[in-house]
Amino acid sequence: MTGTGTFHPLDPLAAEEFSAVARLLAREHGVADGWRFASIELAEPSKAEVAAFDSDGTVPDRRALVVCFERLSGDTYKAVVSLPGDNVVSWQHVPGVQANFTVDEWEEADEFLRTHPEVIAALAKRGITDMSLVFMDVWTYGDAVTPEKYRGRRLGWSDTWVRAAEGANPYAGPVNGFHCVIDVNAMELLEIEDTFSVERPEVMGEYVPRHIPERIRRASTREPLKPLNITQSEGPSFTLEGNKLEWQNWSLRVGFNYREGMTLHALTYNDNGRVRSIANRLSLAEMAVPYRDTSPDHYRRTAFDIGEWGIGFMTTSLTLGCDCLGEIRYLDAVLHDSKGQPYTIPNAICIHEEDNAVLWKHVDHDAGAEVRRMRRLTVSFHVTVANYEYLIYWRFYQDGNIECEVRATGIMVVSHVPPGESNPSGTLVDQRTVAPFHQHFLVARLDLDVDGTDNTVYASETEVVPIGPDNPYGLALRQRNTALRTELEGRQDYDWQSQRAWKVVNDNVRTGLGTPPAYKLVPGGAIPSMFDPSSPILQRTGAIEHTLWVTPNSPDERWPAGEFVNQSASGSGLPAWTAANRPIENADVVLWYTFGIHHIPRPEDWPIMPADIVSFWLKPAGFFDRNPALDLAPTPEACDDHPTHHEDSHD
Repeated sequence: MTGTGTFHPLDPLAAEEFSAVARLLAREHGVADGWRFASIELAEPSKAEVAAFDSDGTVPDRRALVVCFERLSGDTYKAVVSLPGDNVVSWQHVPGVQANFTVDEWEEADEFLRTHPEVIAALAKRGITDMSLVFMDVWTYGDAVTPEKYRGRRLGWSDTWVRAAEGANPYAGPVNGFHCVIDVNAMELLEIEDTFSVERPEVMGEYVPRHIPERIRRASTREPLKPLNITQSEGPSFTLEGNKLEWQNWSLRVGFNYREGMTLHALTYNDNGRVRSIANRLSLAEMAVPYRDTSPDHYRRTAFDIGEWGIGFMTTSLTLGCDCLGEIRYLDAVLHDSKGQPYTIPNAICIHEEDNAVLWKHVDHDAGAEVRRMRRLTVSFHVTVANYEYLIYWRFYQDGNIECEVRATGIMVVSHVPPGESNPSGTLVDQRTVAPFHQHFLVARLDLDVDGTDNTVYASETEVVPIGPDNPYGLALRQRNTALRTELEGRQDYDWQSQRAWKVVNDNVRTGLGTPPAYKLVPGGAIPSMFDPSSPILQRTGAIEHTLWVTPNSPDERWPAGEFVNQSASGSGLPAWTAANRPIENADVVLWYTFGIHHIPRPEDWPIMPADIVSFWLKPAGFFDRNPALDLAPTPEACDDHPTHHEDSHD
């Protein structure tokens, strides 16, 4: 990642470091032609090593974590490389796993299938002859749906789509009942599944203006909007030095890797001169999207966009005025292709301030009004996962709040149905065109350090006090806070009736009020998995079975569905780790929060989906002694002259 300023051990790998890793492994282990690099990322230094660097400049060994595989044998290897030492610290064969798919493989598989004589001939029998309009979208396999005869191979299966014209929407033209199974290592066609066909109906699946029919464009009654210009004549209020970002008492570092995309590190708040830690690391660690349709076109369609592919690889460049509006600062991201060679994603991360209406206000009958407008700092990146886009925003507020928001947009997968038929597992969105029900589950990895590393997580719930002598009107509520002491207790689910949330508390510290400081995870978008417990899909996606998991912080436990998700079976990740039932009280802990979108498609989601928005919050809950935004100046000064209304009233 590029920026200005000096080096820090948490800075992501630079272009020359990716190249150095590839050269070193070629020299030491022959990783060259016939191999692919699935991933190269920074081996992040420990909290102690970062603290030592920040205090006295002690530089930890800068290392890279590598996963690569030999295509001929199918063998997967993990390596740790010391960049200053120019040596391989460890080299480990990992049997029986498949590394994440690479962008190169996805593109090569599309080209391979579209030029394969058997595929061309099979599509010609369906009347599809212009292969320039065909798109072969390759998906990965899970263990439960892997064909037994192909076990051990690096497999992909393809959807087939046909555009109505050059540049038109391919996802409006599904070729139902036509799928290819390929060995991606050998780039070999194993079989063509040509099981059924559906006559293509007349649909309007276009969203690019030049492809939208004239009759629809003419019918528009919407007037163009007047310009909305956001300017900061004196520049933004934040500072960006290298990857270190500071704004309104907040300080944090921005990271990036192939799998999680953007990561946030070393989050602190300057509380009247005392710099207080809030979080060590925040990221999205997994995304599982099961399609809830058992038909031949969809039963294999459970995507792990983070674990099987990597949303860092899928990050797209952002454009001023389109993706971001205002006084913007960007960070580029540097990644690698499957040869280990670096490339840059320009403007991968957008940083800007946003006005967000009123932060606090009161109009006093005599003294008049006091108003403070809310300003927030937004750090965001966007990813394109084939047909879907995910827009990920982390927002920081002047009152100490942190919000994580995810917006899903893009194009839904659809199937055509024969005349007179329907699909009970989907919604009709166009003529004989059905979008299947599906769910988008995201797992946030939240390594909070509230005033230090030793924290305890409490389930915080509201109880109704029974009517009795001390509560004759049934008004009383009370709050119950239950410490989660072990990992099994840390498996938690959302409860609407009790408004369950979770507080991360430092019981070793006291605030000015004599209470322990805390941050509260305020749930949002907490959707149930809705799987039968015996479902093999749920066994593989066990991380979605609970809203919250709490584990001791371990550098080896980064991926909630397991390290090697591609073609994986059940039991990996969170279910396996927490089965040990380790203690989590007064410890360095990680919270894993599962949230997402229960997507029952609407016709209004077609042909391109308006953004569906989910979010959750991390809010100070006794971290401060009072409103930390009391010191904000009125903006503009004219707020002091806010008129008052002199009629007596009560709210």
